[in-house]
Amino acid sequence: MRSIGEMARDSGLGVSALRFYDRAGVLVPAWVDPVSGYRWYAPEQLEEARVLARLRRAGMPLADIRLALAGWSGADADLVRRLLRAHVRRLERGLAEARSEFSTLRALLDHRENPMTASPRTGTVRLSLSAPRLASALDAVRFAVGEDPELPMLGGVLFDVEDDALRLVATDRYRMAVARSTCVGHGGGREQVVVPTPLVDAMRALLRDEEPVSFAVDADRVTLEAGERQVSGRRLTHDFPDYRRLVQLPAGRRVVVDVPALREALETGPVREAGASEPCRSGRGVSVLATADDGTVTVRGDGDEDENSVGVDRGFLLDALAAADRDRLVLEFGAAPTAPLAVRRTDDEETFSLLMPVRLDD
Repeated sequence: MRSIGEMARDSGLGVSALRFYDRAGVLVPAWVDPVSGYRWYAPEQLEEARVLARLRRAGMPLADIRLALAGWSGADADLVRRLLRAHVRRLERGLAEARSEFSTLRALLDHRENPMTASPRTGTVRLSLSAPRLASALDAVRFAVGEDPELPMLGGVLFDVEDDALRLVATDRYRMAVARSTCVGHGGGREQVVVPTPLVDAMRALLRDEEPVSFAVDADRVTLEAGERQVSGRRLTHDFPDYRRLVQLPAGRRVVVDVPALREALETGPVREAGASEPCRSGRGVSVLATADDGTVTVRGDGDEDENSVGVDRGFLLDALAAADRDRLVLEFGAAPTAPLAVRRTDDEETFSLLMPVRLDD
């Protein structure tokens, strides 16, 4: 184990930077002393910290850094390379130092071999699922599916089955949605398959009855059967990022909100324009959220924010509220304004979404 000082010395990240990335949920220490609060890092975290230092010097946005490290830890070279190329295209001319950093990272990826941490490969899977529960899970994650052609591994929903649980996951880098459903019939270990968006939508259209449905994966083909009806198509051949890593966040402030009231406040309240470095992806502006002393969530205007205020893409938050489909939800604010905002159901902690914050200091 390395102390935070040793990690700073060996990785090229300062102590304050390591604290920042801990609070942001990007590089969380393996262990924190409950008495002193001192941070300790596992040996394998040194490589991640060095990669993080390079990405930071190159100016990669925080949302991309989180996903790149998840891909790196899962040996997902394709995802990391595509993230690097996408960022290079966004860089202005003259950023020679950033290009050099990415060239170094590409060389490291070319020589990196660690098959023991590769993502699970799916063989044959047979599951029986409740049609209403599967429909609810798909509705909870569909809004977060990525559409960037440079990241085809995000252009679908991950079906992650282990024991008697099926988890559905979708992310477009700036938001992530996770939902859980029970399943019957899977007797093996963990299996994963990424179902492309058109096939996901066809599956959802099939889920109209109360009867159980059958979900099957055979090699590269995915099939959903409901009675005499079925839809089938090819799975995505790309590996999905290690979402379990991405949802491991430090505990934050949890506030139960009345969803209709919050939706009205978002739709009628003040809206900020996003900064040039982090544009608003939905095109519906940025809402600044803060928690009041009485535990309520307020939408702040320009000049009214404080150090605990969090800027979020208003359209993305409204989408997350609609997908959760509850009148009362839990908003979990991170330990720092740079940490993701979690939107959780009060009756199901394993169905939630995460929204990356938007910087307010541009």
